[in-house]
Amino acid sequence: MTLSFLLTSLIVVAAPGTGVLYTLAAALTRGRRASVVAAFGCTLGIVPHIAAALLGLAAVLHTSAVAFATLKWLGVIYLLYMAWEALRETGSLNVDRQADTRSTLRIVVTGILVNILNPKLSIFFLAFLPQFVSSTEAHPLTRMLELSAAFMAMTFAVFVVYGLFAAGVRDRVVTRPRVMTWLRRLFAGGFAALGLKLAFAGR
Repeated sequence: MTLSFLLTSLIVVAAPGTGVLYTLAAALTRGRRASVVAAFGCTLGIVPHIAAALLGLAAVLHTSAVAFATLKWLGVIYLLYMAWEALRETGSLNVDRQADTRSTLRIVVTGILVNILNPKLSIFFLAFLPQFVSSTEAHPLTRMLELSAAFMAMTFAVFVVYGLFAAGVRDRVVTRPRVMTWLRRLFAGGFAALGLKLAFAGR
């Protein structure tokens, strides 16, 4: 595993996106444990994209306008739904110090869906992973699986750091209703902006 792969992966993972935004939202509204759960869900959401890249399904998304558009618009709709949910103060973004098992599962599922419904991720892995596999590699598939596992581990670690940092200032936030109101509007605007960005994204 090369240094260039690790550095490139770190830049990609640390860049603000839907997963980071969702993890921060979970941390600030539900606390430290929820942030780790959200990070785990977002990391699991990468698995289908990696599998698609390894199986060549990402190439279908790249060449098929219908397949790409279908997944893209599902992602747009879901992000807009997340924005609406944040404004309504319900679901996984609801402030609740006593999260039960059902809500924990919902946080995981939401994190998975946030990443699954982004066709750009599959295409990213299709273009990203092969760059770090030598043409002389004896077992290229095994190598790509190793790189994928490292990318996922880094994703989880970075998202947890984001989440724990946000959870650290949570008590100062939840005790101020006005701050929470503006924070929810900020998250809603962020999800909506990412939805619009995805809507105008090309293959």
